Amino acid sequence: MVWPFSSSSQDTSTNPNSSGPKSRDGGFIAPDRSAREKCYESRDRLFDCLDRNDILDAVKEDEKTRRVCKGENEVYERDCAKAWIKYFKEKRVMEYNRDRTIERIKADDARMVAKQKAEKKGRGLFG
Repeated sequence: MVWPFSSSSQDTSTNPNSSGPKSRDGGFIAPDRSAREKCYESRDRLFDCLDRNDILDAVKEDEKTRRVCKGENEVYERDCAKAWIKYFKEKRVMEYNRDRTIERIKADDARMVAKQKAEKKGRGLFG
């Protein structure tokens, strides 16, 4: 009989359904610096492939991503913690939208400044 909160004899570090190695108490072990670096490198390779294939949202376009960036996606999912995989894909979309919004605001501001300068030139020194 196995108690609900007891540790099992199964090694979770080799279990394909686990999301990473576990400590003796059953908690997940945080990735060390080299594991994080490996994840970042595989993420960057996947995102380069997505860029080459005009895929912005790898979550919404998962089937296409798995088809055209198969190798990169498999390495990414192998090298990164489960929670990081979706997070980085969603962060990519958020950063893209943020950058487009900043560009739009700058363009709007530039137009507004140009309009104000043109109006000021037409009025003379004291308005």
